[in-house]
Amino acid sequence: MALLKSLAYSLALQGKIKTTEPKAKSLRPYMEKLVTLGKKQTLASRRILESRVGAQAARKITGELSVTYKDRTGGYTRITKIGPRTSDASPMAIIEFV
Repeated sequence: MALLKSLAYSLALQGKIKTTEPKAKSLRPYMEKLVTLGKKQTLASRRILESRVGAQAARKITGELSVTYKDRTGGYTRITKIGPRTSDASPMAIIEFV
């Protein structure tokens, strides 16, 4: 959970991160649920977001991302495979907001 929290924090603030493919695939549903929760704009949803990703990322999700994806029902992220890492040949991917 700590790994997902830090990946979601980085993705929320930067909008795009480079990580391994399995990590990106596990981050996608976690982040989709957070953005959907941020679209509610209630105090309870804001507090849940703060507990899951931190205050700074929660502000970014409720402020910018929820407005951007207001009319979209899902599919907020995209995973792009970029090939293996040179050191250990781990499959790498870029996960970003659409």
